[in-house]
Amino acid sequence: MTDSIATSHNFIAKIIQEDLANGKVTRVVTRFPPEPNGYLHVGHAKSICLNFGVAEQFGGVCNLRFDDTNPEKENQEYIDAIQDDVRWLGFQWDGDVRYASSYFDQLHAWAIHLIKEGKAYVCDLSPEQAREYRGSLTEAGKDSPFRSRSVEENLALFERMRAGKFDEGACVLRARIDMASPNMNLRDPILYRIRKAHHHQTGDKWCIYPTYDFTHGQSDALEGVTHSVCTLEFEDHKPLYEWFIANLPVPAQPKQYEFGRLNLDYTVTSKRKLKSLVDNHVVSGWDDPRMPTISGMRRRGFTPNSIRNFCDMIGVTRSDGMVEISMLEHALRDDLNKNAPRAMAVLNPLKVVIENLPEGHLEQLNAEYHPDLDLGGRDMPFTRELYIDQADFKEEYSKKFKKKFTPGNRIRLRHSYVIEATGYEKDDAGNVTLVRANLIEGTLGTDPADDIKPKGVVHWVSASHAVEAELRLYERLFTHQTPDKTDGDFMDFVNTDSLSVVTAWVEPALAQVAAESNFQFEREGYYVADRRDHAAGKPVFNLTIGLREDKSLTQD
Repeated sequence: MTDSIATSHNFIAKIIQEDLANGKVTRVVTRFPPEPNGYLHVGHAKSICLNFGVAEQFGGVCNLRFDDTNPEKENQEYIDAIQDDVRWLGFQWDGDVRYASSYFDQLHAWAIHLIKEGKAYVCDLSPEQAREYRGSLTEAGKDSPFRSRSVEENLALFERMRAGKFDEGACVLRARIDMASPNMNLRDPILYRIRKAHHHQTGDKWCIYPTYDFTHGQSDALEGVTHSVCTLEFEDHKPLYEWFIANLPVPAQPKQYEFGRLNLDYTVTSKRKLKSLVDNHVVSGWDDPRMPTISGMRRRGFTPNSIRNFCDMIGVTRSDGMVEISMLEHALRDDLNKNAPRAMAVLNPLKVVIENLPEGHLEQLNAEYHPDLDLGGRDMPFTRELYIDQADFKEEYSKKFKKKFTPGNRIRLRHSYVIEATGYEKDDAGNVTLVRANLIEGTLGTDPADDIKPKGVVHWVSASHAVEAELRLYERLFTHQTPDKTDGDFMDFVNTDSLSVVTAWVEPALAQVAAESNFQFEREGYYVADRRDHAAGKPVFNLTIGLREDKSLTQD
């Protein structure tokens, strides 16, 4: 036993620990099996962290296998994005990427095996008739009139299905199990249906495709998966999973285990609903920074570490529950606070003229990017004319404003000198448009020699050297705590003010940073250089999250 095994904490890890201890398994093999019909979301992140995490913890491996049995809804874009997301989160699958479609020949052979065993038949019921015959939760189903077909007739009909002799929906291959079973999934489930669609991996080889239930467990068995971990909605499918494993000559005996899926408030994670947001242009795409997709969160400025820490915080249980989005935001702030470089940006500029400096004055000040980490530094041009934030100057001193800039009072410019306001100018509307100030000599890095201390510290940029940048300010996409669990349409709760775009002035060094670089813009929030649009000639930063939780956002 290794030390890592002894530190297991969730119930899946404990099951694996026991299986290793008693010799039921000698090597842990898990898998992450997404369907490539959309981008992964934050709920998938929990599954990724669990499946790859326990494999890593116990010295095993995790496979990435695409459940690609619905060719009409799947495409290469989703396959590429899913692989990118898994890598970005910091995980690596074992060997090559796997596809359920790689097993279609074997699955077809096993379907024939079930027919020959009298355990599968071709059924001609229409979808409407099949639903009627299936019964309900309180009423047993009825046998299909085609259930008694002979093995020879079923083999011939299935071959005709395989050869494309029937139209879509004309017939299906079903398992012969128990139409009276209290578990609806055992009432002669469909194994194959006709789909005359081009497949992204197999081309036009097949016009019949296996269902998820017939594919999943057998794929696990072919890959030697020891622990097939899935969310609780598949709990009722487990008896069917086990029926297939017991009735087919599979090379291994995988076991299915279920855990509670991640439900996050103020969020929808249904792929169908996320696709609707994309298709209806509510968002700009699957990677829109407001989307709960991993790609969207990455573009928003989430870090892999923040998402992994969040998944660890919420734990793995046997029950579904609602997790407050504030927990995710806490994990994000905590990681960025510890690791994000600091820099300065002025969103609402107010010009300050330091009158005791000459025209053309230029002094390069060096500032560290982080107070505690060795992230290097950058040069900050200090000039006669600066921009500070409008909110940092007031015409009159007050107790509410005791730490800011007012005439006759001093403030320190971050990483720079102390200055004292001597006057100001206003426009016809009464707005302050310019502040006049003097620099207090000998205050670079030290307090003034006299007893007049600065009232606070403000951020700033050089008016002549700062770079104009586009800042995209994001808020939550939904205004309701549970937008998809109300009587209305979830679209009714889309926050139409979830994106605003402003122009800001940033340090010149920020224009040169690479896309996806995270920063704390001091006193403003955490931002990231946009993954798609940021460039040296046109810097674009996305607001990742504010410095502190906004309590108003927790109200419906």
